[in-house]
Amino acid sequence: MPIREYSAVDSKKSCKACKEGFEQVEQMDSPSITVCPECGNKVERQFSAPSVGPSDSGLHDRAKNAGFTTYKKSSKGEYEKKY
Repeated sequence: MPIREYSAVDSKKSCKACKEGFEQVEQMDSPSITVCPECGNKVERQFSAPSVGPSDSGLHDRAKNAGFTTYKKSSKGEYEKKY
């Protein structure tokens, strides 16, 4: 489930939670919330960059053991096989 970020529409009428912004775990198909769960004032959804990075879960090792092939970029337009 995605983590969505929200902040107060009007910071003068907000509580500490929505003034500083808060995160809400929601289902993909659920509509965005419009009020702060703490104080009930209006909030708006913020756009944030997705968190993408290297895998710490051993994904590459598991892929290698399962027979998948991975390539690493060696120069412009050229790739070399890692495994």
